[in-house]
Amino acid sequence: MSDRLMRVNAYTTLDYVEASAKGHEFEFDSVAVLNATTDREEPDCVRLQIELDNATEQHLPKHMDELELTPDQARELAGELETYADRVESATE
Repeated sequence: MSDRLMRVNAYTTLDYVEASAKGHEFEFDSVAVLNATTDREEPDCVRLQIELDNATEQHLPKHMDELELTPDQARELAGELETYADRVESATE
């Protein structure tokens, strides 16, 4: 994924995830970068960022999506991810 909008380095949360983009008239699978971060000084939110590789897709202009979460929202999301991760692990054992 060249010419990214997101900064990807050793601290990036997940530098390779399977992803899908869906719209009214299109759907395509891609790889993506997913990052959870906050400002180093005086943070006021947790940012969850995702950028799909759209090098071969004409319907999706180059972009990055970003959510700003409060600490409580970030913790709620983390809890939900743990719950669903446990469910997937149980189903595959």
